[in-house]
Amino acid sequence: MTRNFRDFDKNSSDESNIEISSEGEDSSSTLHDNEDDSMGQDSDDLTEECQQNTDIAGNEEDDDDEVVKAIKAEKTKLRDHPPSISCDDFIVDISFSPVKNLIALANIVGDVLLYEYNNEETKLIETHELHLKACRAVEFNEDGCTMYTTSKDRTIMVTDVETGKLKKCYDNAHQEPVYSLLSLDNDKIVTGDDGGTVKLWDMRKPDPIFSIKVGEEYVSDMVTNEAQKYLVCSGGDGVLTTVDLKASKIYITSEDYDSELTCMGLFRSESKLLVGSSAGKLYLFNWKEFGFHSDEFIGQKHAIQCMLPITQNIVITSGEDGILRAAHMFPQRQLGIVGQHRMPVEVLDISYDGQYIASCSHDNDVKFWNISYFESIENIIDVNQKQNKKKDLINNLPSSTVKNASDFFSGLV
Repeated sequence: MTRNFRDFDKNSSDESNIEISSEGEDSSSTLHDNEDDSMGQDSDDLTEECQQNTDIAGNEEDDDDEVVKAIKAEKTKLRDHPPSISCDDFIVDISFSPVKNLIALANIVGDVLLYEYNNEETKLIETHELHLKACRAVEFNEDGCTMYTTSKDRTIMVTDVETGKLKKCYDNAHQEPVYSLLSLDNDKIVTGDDGGTVKLWDMRKPDPIFSIKVGEEYVSDMVTNEAQKYLVCSGGDGVLTTVDLKASKIYITSEDYDSELTCMGLFRSESKLLVGSSAGKLYLFNWKEFGFHSDEFIGQKHAIQCMLPITQNIVITSGEDGILRAAHMFPQRQLGIVGQHRMPVEVLDISYDGQYIASCSHDNDVKFWNISYFESIENIIDVNQKQNKKKDLINNLPSSTVKNASDFFSGLV
């Protein structure tokens, strides 16, 4: 989760339709106009039989791709989702509760805002003034009863969600500002700081279980699997470092990459690790084989700041251009645009029931997107079918409000 505190706009809005132009807009419009003219042609000298044959051919062409058909069918359905949350201060991190309709927003002044949400409203129920400086990360524990927060002030706060009371405070938890946090279970968390140090904490103990140096730059993200034997850390120095949590030592360090490694996600029953970079590339690793990637993909021209696995095969990524894009990784295929912001997107999270994702941007808005349609799309993707990129470019996903998909895809390589 990359935190960028430099330039951000405090003026925000949430329009239902956003139209973005690109350099290829004129040619794209011309292409669509030509296609419309061709398909709408109705000359008098065509016989009824020829017209029927043309209609049949057109229908067969539309039926070529079952994925596109499913997307078009989903567009006709009502996509209910909670309204956006507009904030006065820059939102650094967000986290859904794992048990109920509750989302936590950590902001740049050190506060955490708790909102209840449903399809009709988002309601602020609590504001916790926890940190003296920017609150950089917020997470819930497994049962959703405890909330962990970290900050630029180098503290870790543990708060009871129901009562709002502070349960524990680790003052001067790191020598450098704390950058990232991962909840392992109801009692354990790991934190990473700006100087590349990772610490494992047990809430029942006053001191960290261990502290280990994994890099020279900030620890951008951390991930582990269900066994919780290995902790993989991505860093601003372009290195992937894996820590053996049981042995409290470094397991393996990857080759140096030519850009910052910014975010990670697990797929295929936790057998595959996908890593995003500031160069717009995605690197695929086999689990426990973290020395060098097994495959790589060109995601987009802009930096990838965050990613979110939503099925065993589908990932949503976003970053500097503010566009949320969905891709199927096995095989690799761009599926379309999930949603969009006016400014860069820093963080994504998924609700406990898997129905919504939320995204926060430099425009101080948190937006919700209904992604339930991905279940039907994933089940019909043919791994042996050749991708028709032209069709994919002109089909938006049902959650997106964008008018012209091809404009947004101009950011892809």
